[in-house]
Amino acid sequence: MQLQTSTWQEVEAYLEGSKGVIIPIGSTEQHGPTGLIGTDAITAEVISARVGDITGALVAPTIAIGMAEHHMHFPGSMTLRPSTLVSVVCDNVHSLARHGFNRMMFVNGHGGNIGTVNGAFYEAYATAPAGAKFHCKLVNWFVGRKISKLAEDLYGDSEGGHATPSEVAVTQAVYPDDIKSATLDPKVAPSGRFYGPEDFRRRYPDGRIGSDPSLATPEHGNQFIDLAAQSVADAYAAFVAEE
Repeated sequence: MQLQTSTWQEVEAYLEGSKGVIIPIGSTEQHGPTGLIGTDAITAEVISARVGDITGALVAPTIAIGMAEHHMHFPGSMTLRPSTLVSVVCDNVHSLARHGFNRMMFVNGHGGNIGTVNGAFYEAYATAPAGAKFHCKLVNWFVGRKISKLAEDLYGDSEGGHATPSEVAVTQAVYPDDIKSATLDPKVAPSGRFYGPEDFRRRYPDGRIGSDPSLATPEHGNQFIDLAAQSVADAYAAFVAEE
């Protein structure tokens, strides 16, 4: 059930039976020569929609711009300051809480959001509207034993840390008409740390970190969607059942 395509009466009826909601959150940032700039938002959105289908949960609109300051030396990338993202998360949470939602699971597609979003939850608790009682949880679809095992089986050491074949594969499954190709040199990008956007671009000039996204296929993407959606659905079911 999608909030965007529901009426207020349908949401009111939903709240009679459930107080849980899923909020996809991602990023709008470069993903190397073959990755879509919207990858992190696209993956979070499609997996959240599938979780909604599995669980019957209401799925809120995707927060598509996250904390991506470190990508800002690549054209097309967009970012919110950490303080702004905290405010965005809080306002989303408080809006939903005012209607009676009390279990809010954020399904995240971007590693750069993790610290800020977890911090935002505590800000949301500290500034909650009078009388509001709610819990927030962050689930990163790309983290977990089963997802890691599938990526290892398919890509070995070429999965990497950014512009990965697993996330590119998911976007290929969703947007098969927008599959990109490019010569990757080196085939597997270097790995390591970086310090800020200029250093990122200097160390990883094509935007990849440790990955070979040419290994991605739409078929792989469907495997990741199925596996991640079931894992997140299980986590959501446990979350809404908590006392």
